[in-house]
Amino acid sequence: MGEVNKCMKYSMFIFNFLFWVCGCIILGVSIWIRVSSAQQGIDSSMFAGVNLLIAVGAIIMILGFLGCCGAVKESRCMLMLFFIALLLILILQVTGGILGAVYRSQVETAFNLTLSTSVNALQSTTGEYKEYQEEFQKFEKQFQCCGLTNGYKDWGENFNKLSSNMCQCELEKPSSDLCIRYDNRYIYKKPCGEVIMQQIKDSLIIIMGIAFGLAVVEILGLVFSMSLYCQIRRK
Repeated sequence: MGEVNKCMKYSMFIFNFLFWVCGCIILGVSIWIRVSSAQQGIDSSMFAGVNLLIAVGAIIMILGFLGCCGAVKESRCMLMLFFIALLLILILQVTGGILGAVYRSQVETAFNLTLSTSVNALQSTTGEYKEYQEEFQKFEKQFQCCGLTNGYKDWGENFNKLSSNMCQCELEKPSSDLCIRYDNRYIYKKPCGEVIMQQIKDSLIIIMGIAFGLAVVEILGLVFSMSLYCQIRRK
């Protein structure tokens, strides 16, 4: 009958505590990305990866707690459940990464379709999209952009009708890189579609970084849990 390695036992506990913390961070960052994207009026169907990370973050928190209890109580059942669940998550991550690479072009097509729908909302004069138009003007001012794909043209008749300061370039010395002159005033040159796309790419980089770091942690978790499981079994 062998003794359970105390170093391995407490290393497993510390690892799972850090694993639980990682789950909290993933959940928090994913919710922040999801909420900020929703406030920009982006179609929710384009953020399936973010929704998946929210679920993964919550599951990791539960697994971290399960692993801590399994290590402290030296429970083979808990450790095996931890190992199986962690392995399934790793497989799902790899599958999600492959699917994301395969369907990347379809995501870009869906984004362009969303922009076309949003342009129609900007040009609407019925008042149905009044709230959306007001929120989008705030977005333009905040990120120094105008329209979605074709600048001020995306607003159509609403460009001067809704506000005389729409897309107004508020710099003291407007540069040609940021502003253009139109109708005796300077307006922002960059379409907001480019800004939104850049934010999506930045969010994807964050997601990829989290997923890669998480995969390394998960592999270590599989090794730790199986090693401790084998030691408890020999005991």
